[in-house]
Amino acid sequence: MAFFRSIAALSKLRSRVGQQSNIANSVRLLQTQTTSNLDLYSELKELIPEYQERVKKVKKDYGTVQLGNTTVDMVIGGMRGMTALLWLGSSVDPDEGIRFRGMTIPDCQKKLPAAIPGGEPMPEAILWLLLTGKIPSKQQVDSLSQELRSRATVPDYAFKTIDALPVSAHPMTQFATGVMALQTQSEFQKAYESGISKSRYWEPTYEDCMNLIARVPAVAAYVYRRIYKDGKIIPLDDSLDYGANYSHMLGFDDPKMLDFMRLYITIHSDHEGGNVSSHTAHLVASPLSDPYLAFAAALNGLAGPLHGLANQVINVGTLEVLRWIRSIVAEFGTPHISTDQLKDYVYKTLNSGQVIPGYGHGVLRKTDPRYTCQREFALKHLPDDPLFLLVSKLKEVVPPILTELGKVKNPWPNVDAHSGVLLNYFGLTEENYFTVLFGVSRSFGIAPQVCLAL
Repeated sequence: MAFFRSIAALSKLRSRVGQQSNIANSVRLLQTQTTSNLDLYSELKELIPEYQERVKKVKKDYGTVQLGNTTVDMVIGGMRGMTALLWLGSSVDPDEGIRFRGMTIPDCQKKLPAAIPGGEPMPEAILWLLLTGKIPSKQQVDSLSQELRSRATVPDYAFKTIDALPVSAHPMTQFATGVMALQTQSEFQKAYESGISKSRYWEPTYEDCMNLIARVPAVAAYVYRRIYKDGKIIPLDDSLDYGANYSHMLGFDDPKMLDFMRLYITIHSDHEGGNVSSHTAHLVASPLSDPYLAFAAALNGLAGPLHGLANQVINVGTLEVLRWIRSIVAEFGTPHISTDQLKDYVYKTLNSGQVIPGYGHGVLRKTDPRYTCQREFALKHLPDDPLFLLVSKLKEVVPPILTELGKVKNPWPNVDAHSGVLLNYFGLTEENYFTVLFGVSRSFGIAPQVCLAL
């Protein structure tokens, strides 16, 4: 996987770049602050021209500044560790983990509006933050939530296009097909053909991105209900926010599940620009392919077994984590096993040539904060769940073993080590669908970058 550094990585180049403070000032759009406009479009209409001028100034004033050295290992390894891409939404610090516009996950949980008192941040809030770099008010988030609901109507032909596939087709295949069917309504394509000026490209792109984000839950839920629930479709509830509505359309109305879906979408929304799905969307959008084409391409990358679908050498996806945990339960006939038994099973897995799913990370050198926030959610809402207790015991057992064997640079759990157990608890047990959840979430990170890159 490629790990291009985001613009936040510029702060690490002070010793090499004497003009660093000036560069930082020129991209101050990254800094989080409060915002007053109720309407997101009006906010962007003020911000984007300023941002475009800042980018021009950076190119003009610092275009020849060198950002670092390139080695053969970096090139062969997919540009790992190279500062090679401007990515505003997020950055991954080896010690602190993911930051969304400079805000850590605990920051987001504390400062971004929630749907319920003491609840998790609303996905609409992370979208506002990623697009503007500003912290929205609850009123602004509620307004955005209402706007997304008003855009959420999916044309019948999109569903019919999915229906043309066999029910046995993988959920990601059906999801990506549905997204491609939506492309026929691209506002950017219409505007470009009519001769819109380059400085206004962001406007129809914004319309496409908002429509796309609004509609993908209905498409994704349709795929789920078609494959696993005999095609019995649940319509959108106009009283619910984005994350809650997605859960509702899937068929899960437990208030705890609604809040977990809000958290899931928020923490999976963005993860720098070098991962396959984000970089693919950025690349495909660069020749002015519209957001639907870019996002569909991202989904196809996400569906690969080295990204969202299954396993990879270091970081194994949610699907494989849950399967491995279930294999432990099947081996002993119960999730309640001793520490010694669990250690033996971990060694057995490693000795067979397999990796321990859910442990390690390409950048992080500590426990993934996305794992930690999910663990805190579980401690609050399902502390006695047998699989959660098993996951907790794995966190005690696995890192010392991996450290002893020198298997990975980071022996700590990542985001995937926890997601599947929580989904399983609430009844979403169909593992092949997990990557679709990831895909819906990733639209929140990809869309802002597509808008801001124009």
